[in-house]
Amino acid sequence: MPQVIFLPHEKFCPDGMVVEAETGKSILEVAHDNHIEIESACGGVCACTTCHCVIREGFDSLNEADELEEDYLDRAWGLEPTSRLTCQAKVGTEDLTVEIPKYSLNHAAEAPH
Repeated sequence: MPQVIFLPHEKFCPDGMVVEAETGKSILEVAHDNHIEIESACGGVCACTTCHCVIREGFDSLNEADELEEDYLDRAWGLEPTSRLTCQAKVGTEDLTVEIPKYSLNHAAEAPH
């Protein structure tokens, strides 16, 4: 079973985490299964950019992004050549290293009161 290495993120995973991942599961599912609450304002249906991540290792083992995902990625903050939406990127057979960007464009999030 491949491993997914989540790099430290101040809000979602302060110490980082290494988890086992089932091939074919989305990175978002793997994160949520392991209590890493990556934002997904659209509920993981490829209708926003809040679950944007950068794949630091293992990018080529993921399924290819379709046109809709690529259109949304064009709107993501901090876009890089190995950016993906975690709701669409499916774990392949290789280990992955995932970086959750510091910021996300979540227009649905409530402001602190």
